[in-house]
Amino acid sequence: MKRLIFAIAVLIMTAASCCNDADNKNTAREAVLDNIANRKSVRAYTDEPVSDADIETLLRAAMAAPSAMNRQPWEFIVLKDRDSLDLLAGKLRHAKMLQQAPLAIVVCAETMLTLRDGTVVENMFWEHDASAATENLLLAAEAIGLGAVWTAASDPERSAIVKDALGIPGTIMPLCVVPIGHPANPDEQPKDKWKPEKIHYNRW
Repeated sequence: MKRLIFAIAVLIMTAASCCNDADNKNTAREAVLDNIANRKSVRAYTDEPVSDADIETLLRAAMAAPSAMNRQPWEFIVLKDRDSLDLLAGKLRHAKMLQQAPLAIVVCAETMLTLRDGTVVENMFWEHDASAATENLLLAAEAIGLGAVWTAASDPERSAIVKDALGIPGTIMPLCVVPIGHPANPDEQPKDKWKPEKIHYNRW
């Protein structure tokens, strides 16, 4: 009888553990999907600085992105200096929110590759790789309660401004400047972007 009771107890504990594992997986899944759905472009910030720990969290998330052949061509410039932020705000017409942001991260990438035989070729996927890193950064910002917005910097005019202002060398190119801060309006809601008419199955 004691053995039977013990076996039943083990079964109950195992079942409870399985349920807890399933609940934890469901909770994690919902947290990830909710974070993706709740991401928004935040353009107004408080004057509260972003901590170094949060900056590292953002950069770790960015560097966890996929890249072609796992080359990880990205480079990141962390801007906390008020003069640098204001300088870019004055030159980039679509990034005026930098005047208010306590932080910005400039996502860049190496545009040339050196192959094993020493041949130097164009990195055709640098924008793809840097874009994946940027999206990870934006999602991480949302997850830790920060606000951020993607402002483009890869076109000839804006890339020249950013490269000159920040001393970006040679074949490194900026993709975007991401202003970041604590949201001035924490109740701001995301836009509903679900459009079934954009979906095509098997062919157009």
